[in-house]
Formats: sequence, C-alpha cells, structure tokens
Amino acid sequence: MSDQNAELDAALERVVEAARAHLAAVKAAAGRVDDDDVWQAYVDLNNASFAYDEKLLDAYGEVTPWDVESIDPDEADQRFLAGEAGEAGAGDAYPQVISVRQRRDYRVPSVSALLKVAENARRGSVPEDEEVGPVESVGEAVLELLQAGDGSLASLDVPELEPLDGLLTVTEVEEPLDLESFDDADGSGPFAPAEGDQLVGRLDEHPFLPDEEDDHAGHQH
Repeated sequence: MSDQNAELDAALERVVEAARAHLAAVKAAAGRVDDDDVWQAYVDLNNASFAYDEKLLDAYGEVTPWDVESIDPDEADQRFLAGEAGEAGAGDAYPQVISVRQRRDYRVPSVSALLKVAENARRGSVPEDEEVGPVESVGEAVLELLQAGDGSLASLDVPELEPLDGLLTVTEVEEPLDLESFDDADGSGPFAPAEGDQLVGRLDEHPFLPDEEDDHAGHQH
C-alpha cells in the first residue's frame, strides 16, 4: 500500500500544480475569450483531477466530488481549433443550436415530510415579517424546492424524494426555444421535437440501489 500512497501523493501534487497553472493562465488571459493557454491548462487540470480520482478509487474505494472524464489532448486541440474556426465564420447563415432536455422522476415516500421540508424552504426565502402560506400539494412542494435552488435539480437531492429513472437528450435544432410561442400551462409543447430536429443521443439515468451506493459512493466515471 506504500507504493499506492506514494502514487496518490504524486497524483494529488499534479492536481495542485495544474490548478495553479490554470489560475495563472486565467489571470494572464484577463477575460480574453477562447484563450489557447487557458484551454490547455483546463485540459491539464481536468486530466490530473481524473487521474487522482481514479487512483483514489482503486486504492481505497473513495472518490472526489469532481465529476470529470478524461480528455484526449489531441482531440482537445482539434476542438479548440474548431472553436476558433467557428468564430471566424460567425456570420454563418445557419448558426448551430443545441437543445438539452432532461426528465427525472421521483417517488414520494412521505407526503407530509415533503410538504414540511418545502415549507421550511419557502420560509427561508421570504423576509421574517412576511406571512408564509402553507405548501398544499406534492407538485407545489417540488416547485418550491426548485425555486429555492435556482432551478437546479440538485435541490431535489433530499431524503423526502426517492429518485427513479431519468433521461437526458441532446438534440440539434434549427431554431432556439421561443417561450412566447407557448402558453404558460403548456408543459409538453416546449419539449416536443420539431420537424428537422436531429437527436444526437440520450443518456439513461438509473438510481443506485441502497447496497450499490456504498460501492459506488457517487462515482460516475
């Protein structure tokens, strides 16, 4: 295990060095968009973080909170050059639009418990002297949690909601979303594919069973 510990220490040091190099590149760029040095430093930091995460998992079955995937440096260079080419052709008649759509379902083990946590979230988002009305339905409770979390699905990671299967799709679309084209009560129209839309792919989400959570500890590589 001593060799593994030495490798872990070295991998962590590479993360620290890469983080410092990335910060230096960001400062030097001073807000300049698509800076080559920033991009290269980002790739180095990403890959150093990924390598450390993998070594930590192999050695101790633990993970970091960094959900990253390894980036091939050669592909990274090509991606950066493609981005520069896109900038040069900013006047294209048909700019690319990508639509990311997600669905995630939840089971509610206890309605009363969910209503209570939503009421606490609502109470924390209004001034103390303002009267807070009760949360009266499961749907209203989930919406309250999302509003408290600025719309992030991470705000639904609470014991009062049990995650079920979910789905994420990436689609190339010809026109960006126009919210004014849909009624406020229309929950399906904005997600319906239009003629000419091209589905690039989908990611299926399956929640871990209780005995799997200990094994994976949130690791998503």
